[in-house]
Amino acid sequence: MQETKVKNMTGVVVSRSGDKGVKVEINYKVKHPRYGKYVRRRTKLGVHDNQNQCAVGDLVEITACRPISKSKSHRLVKVLQKAEEK
Repeated sequence: MQETKVKNMTGVVVSRSGDKGVKVEINYKVKHPRYGKYVRRRTKLGVHDNQNQCAVGDLVEITACRPISKSKSHRLVKVLQKAEEK
């Protein structure tokens, strides 16, 4: 049996979307093919938060999983840093 290694990703929670659902934004940089300058890109993913422990602004670790709904195919591994209270 072949074992696949799934890479965990870190991102920031940008919104709470209903029960057990959050949107996580992952920022990264890519090198422009012609000019060589690094350009900022972002990806927003729907993440399943089973225990509703995330809040907007939290730094979280997520991993890919089977599709849970139409827009959610990642799940929360752990909360790395809680957002500051204002």
